[in-house]
Amino acid sequence: MKALTFSGVQQIRYESIPDPAIRSTNDVIVKVKQCAICGSDLHVFYGREHGIDHHTAMGHEFTGEVVEVGNDVRTLRKGDMVMSPFTTSCGRCFYCLRGLTCRCVNSQLFGWVENGKGLQGGQSEFVRVPMADGTLVKIPEGVNPDEALLLGDILSTGFFCAKQAGINPVETQVVIGCGPVGLMAIVGAMHYGSEKLFAVDTVPERLAMAKKFGATPIDASREDAISKIKDATDGRGADAVMEAVGSGGAAKLAYDLLRPGGTISVVGVCNDEHMAFSPVQAYDKNVTYKVGRCPARSMMDELVPYVQNKKHDITSIITHRMKLNEGVAGYDIFANKKENCLKVVLEP
Repeated sequence: MKALTFSGVQQIRYESIPDPAIRSTNDVIVKVKQCAICGSDLHVFYGREHGIDHHTAMGHEFTGEVVEVGNDVRTLRKGDMVMSPFTTSCGRCFYCLRGLTCRCVNSQLFGWVENGKGLQGGQSEFVRVPMADGTLVKIPEGVNPDEALLLGDILSTGFFCAKQAGINPVETQVVIGCGPVGLMAIVGAMHYGSEKLFAVDTVPERLAMAKKFGATPIDASREDAISKIKDATDGRGADAVMEAVGSGGAAKLAYDLLRPGGTISVVGVCNDEHMAFSPVQAYDKNVTYKVGRCPARSMMDELVPYVQNKKHDITSIITHRMKLNEGVAGYDIFANKKENCLKVVLEP
């Protein structure tokens, strides 16, 4: 099959790799209909995370059709159209039963093969899905293909960020970073009841979309975000800050924007060795700090009714549609924010 593969730092190839096959009786094989490039893929692309084997199919956002089914799979049949979270989950272990599906004891991340072990990714023509009953979700009526693709990661992660923040309508919240996840955090915050929401970024087009979704934009290249939030809160600072960037600078800004006793919710993956603020600084400000991988499989069940309601046009964040064989150029456009790129969707 054809796939976009990791071939070294900032090197993505479109090449042939072996077709996936059923390895366990709870596996299925999915023929990919759509996949997407995610900001998390750039951690591998830029070499911020090490260990992935060359010729590993990239990507963890995909939808498709079930074409092969293991003997012990109970809820899926050939021909089913499915959406997938970015990690596998059994649905039965201690963590899955508590909604923390991202920490399933047998969880694996799509698009991560190390020393020959792991899962090929969804930026390919076909993908093997282990623990299929616990991992995949049949695409329900009222959910279109683009929405199904976003449900598996970007939408779920944004809403998870907002949920961690503990939205209170009478309080002031801030989202840092108006990329795809940050924009979905804005939508999530509005869904959970935010009435005084600000969004910080430096890209005008992204700030315009943040405004469209209901946030008051702050262009950090032209305005002092800290002063603006202080002015809006009688000098206190924000009650909650959602950080969707994954950098030390964003983390420090989140701390500086926050009032004493406030909450920081982090879903951006930061590879810095140390925190951007010290334990004593957190202590002196009575900070509640919530961070971690989104339990996307659990969130998908919660968010399907929201998507079916069509309150927001979440698919408007998709700015580029390309064929899988154009994916190398897609990575260049996405990584370098060319052509006002927000989200690239690929089709085999």
